[in-house]
Amino acid sequence: MDPAVIDLSRLQFALTALYHFLFVPLTLGLSFMLVIMESIYVMTKRPIWRTVTRFWSMLFGINFVLGVATGLTMEFQFGMNWAYYSHYVGDIFGAPLAIEGLMAFFLEATFVGLMFFGWDKLPRVGHLAVTFLVALGTNLSALWILIANGWMQNPVGATFNPDTMRMEVSDFRAVLFNPVAQAKFVHTVSAGYTIAAVFVLGISAFYLLKGRHVGFAKRSMTVAAAFGLAASLSAVVLGDESGYALTDNQKMKLAALEAMWETEPAPAGLTAFGIPSLADRKTHYEVKIPYVLGLIATRSIDKPVAGIFELVATAEDRIESGVIAYGALETLKANPKDVAARATFETHRRDLGYGLLLKRYVADPRMADAATIKKASWDTVPNVPLMFFAFRAMAGIGFLMIGLFATAFLLVTLRKHNTKWFLMLAVAAIPLPWLAAELGWVLAEVGRQPWSVEGVLPTALGASDLSVAQLWTTIVLFTLLYGSLAVVEVGLILRTIKKGPFAEQEAFDTPASTQPAVA
Repeated sequence: MDPAVIDLSRLQFALTALYHFLFVPLTLGLSFMLVIMESIYVMTKRPIWRTVTRFWSMLFGINFVLGVATGLTMEFQFGMNWAYYSHYVGDIFGAPLAIEGLMAFFLEATFVGLMFFGWDKLPRVGHLAVTFLVALGTNLSALWILIANGWMQNPVGATFNPDTMRMEVSDFRAVLFNPVAQAKFVHTVSAGYTIAAVFVLGISAFYLLKGRHVGFAKRSMTVAAAFGLAASLSAVVLGDESGYALTDNQKMKLAALEAMWETEPAPAGLTAFGIPSLADRKTHYEVKIPYVLGLIATRSIDKPVAGIFELVATAEDRIESGVIAYGALETLKANPKDVAARATFETHRRDLGYGLLLKRYVADPRMADAATIKKASWDTVPNVPLMFFAFRAMAGIGFLMIGLFATAFLLVTLRKHNTKWFLMLAVAAIPLPWLAAELGWVLAEVGRQPWSVEGVLPTALGASDLSVAQLWTTIVLFTLLYGSLAVVEVGLILRTIKKGPFAEQEAFDTPASTQPAVA
């Protein structure tokens, strides 16, 4: 296949995923913040908390709509842009997505209407239950989607069937409880909670700076400070757990984000600063913190962390084994009853995906020479500089968020909500957790390359047979359409913020003297 088609298909999916992920985290976090706010209203029966909940639910609803729209586009792309991927692993990958639609999306879609229009029709506790079900559905959606994505990162519970030439489920329980998927879920959800808390904190700070809706803003700020501190601490701690999951399941990703070219004696040091170079395959100007990486990655002082050179050598061996598996598979296609070929395939089946890496260079992997195999082994190394700097930026923002919310929690505890320098900082910090979330998605997806499914299906083999013109057309149309929708969404959010939380009450409470005369 034309390499340009592969690159453009990847670009389109990356744009869609990154765009979609602008809305999902805010939905995840804001839904449970609404539960907290409405719980306070139910317990205290104070009307101000009803106003607080309804205002933030308006912003939740605006964001929810666009999140759904972009999510549908992503799912369509699997069939349109990644047809062979869908054929090859659809039995496994499709199941969590189907469950997400049936269990989670229908749940949140059903109850979101009751949440918005049931304020005066449901009892307080009943409406709180509806809000909780919306939050539950939203977070269950994330769980099932990340189970599917986690399987792409660590394809457990599935085997290749040489009779059907496809991957098939062998242990759905293993798919569900995939350690990579579970680690990704808790880390991603914590990041979403942090984003929502910064969103609420920043807008509340804006109101306090303007001297508007002070009571509302102080209450919102208090909830955001406590919720955000717990969420940001969780995001960093669970991010560490997500990194630990890489040690056993995605060693190359771990080595790349640390720019660790050579395997070091245990425990390995953490590179605090450096400039990785793909040209000479080394990291210049390294500043290392001794032992830290080994302790984080292996939870021990005697286990080494494999470096890129060692992992490339392992990949080369697996490619050679994969060529044998490919040859046996071709024999079985011609004669499914060949016992010797089946035995050979069973011996080398786990390396078939590595043999398929050679398809990028030769039509038949068995025709590849030693130089081509070595070249393909280096394809297993993702973009090291991008991984290295993206990880440090993401982690740095994570620690900044802890500092931000620790300060906010201290100030609201001391009743010093109007500390001007902090309010300005809170407003300026609004984009930062979104940047960290996007960088985290880049780490997850770029770090998996060259695989669509780690060790099973190379990305270069998964795309549909499309033309470059078709892909450019859809990329441009997608950008224009969703760019316009983003402008509309931001406009609606800013308009809602400008009106403020008491817009509905003010409309009904306008003095008669200000009403226009009626002829």
